[in-house]
Amino acid sequence: MTLRTQPRYRGIFPVAPTTFHPSGELDLESQKRCIDFMIDSGVDGICILANFSEQFTLSDDEREVLTRTVLEYVAGRVPVIVTTTHYSTAVCAARSRRAQAQGAAMLMVMPPYHGATFRVPEPQIYEYFARLSDAVDIPIMIQDAPAAGTPMSASFLARMAQEIEHVAYFKIETPGAAAKLRELIRLGGAAVEGPWDGEEAITLMADLDAGATGAMTGGAYADGIRPIIEAYRGGDRDKAFALYQRWLPLINYENRQSGILSAKVLMKEGGVIACDAPRHPMPALTPEIREGLLDTARRLDPLVLRWGR
Repeated sequence: MTLRTQPRYRGIFPVAPTTFHPSGELDLESQKRCIDFMIDSGVDGICILANFSEQFTLSDDEREVLTRTVLEYVAGRVPVIVTTTHYSTAVCAARSRRAQAQGAAMLMVMPPYHGATFRVPEPQIYEYFARLSDAVDIPIMIQDAPAAGTPMSASFLARMAQEIEHVAYFKIETPGAAAKLRELIRLGGAAVEGPWDGEEAITLMADLDAGATGAMTGGAYADGIRPIIEAYRGGDRDKAFALYQRWLPLINYENRQSGILSAKVLMKEGGVIACDAPRHPMPALTPEIREGLLDTARRLDPLVLRWGR
C-alpha cells in the first residue's frame, strides 16, 4: 500500500452509455461521438462498462471491442476507468489485466455476486480483491452498490484499503452514503485515496460534506455537475449549494424516473448519438417519461442538447 498526500484521480468521472444501432448491434461511430461530447462537457475522466453502460447485456467479445475502441479513441485525453466485474476471481483478473494493458487508468469492480441469491462471505470477498490486486498495477475502485446485494461494512472496506495494495478508491452508493463515507474515511485514513459519490449525484452535497473527492454520475451533463464540485473544492459551499439546487430536478429525474437510459435519450435529442434504444429485453422509456426528462433538461440548457446540432 502506497499512501499519497493527493489522490491520483478526483472530480467528475461520469459513466459512458453503450450505444447501439436499432438492430441491437454496437454503434461504434456513435460511441466515439459520445466520448467526444463527454470530454467537451468538462469531465475529469470517463467510466465505461458500468451498469449504466448496460454492461450486463454485452458479450465478452463486445466488452473487448468497446474497451479497445474507447481507450484507443480517447488516446489519453482523459483517464478512463474500466469496469471489470465478474463473479469469477480468475475472469475478473483476466479482464482487468487486459484493460490495464490497453490503457485503463483504474478498474471498477463490484464484489462477486450472481442473481438474487449467489453471494460469497467476507473472507472470500477479501481474497477476491487481494488476488485482483496481485494481478494488476493500477488502482482498484470497489463499487459498493445495492445491485450486488452484498453488504460490506465501512470497517471491512477500510481494512481492504489498508491491507490490499491497489484497493484505494470506493464508490459508495448504498443508503446512508454520507455516513458510510465519513466512517470509511475515519477508519481508513490515508489508505482511502478516493472516497467517491455515485447514484447519479442524488446525494452529492451530503457526500461532499462527508469528504467525497469524486463523483461518478450519469454521462449527459457534467457541465452542470462539475461546477458544483469545483465550487465546493474551492471553499464556496453556498455557491455549490445554489448550483446543486439548480440542477437537482434533472439529477432527481434521472435517478428516480428515467434511470439507465437518461444519458442516451438526452444525447440522441442533442444529435450526439444516432439511437437511444436499449438492448432487448430492456424496455425503452415510455413517451411520457422521455418527454418529462427532456422538459426538465431544456429548462437548464445543458450542452448535451446543443452539442450535435
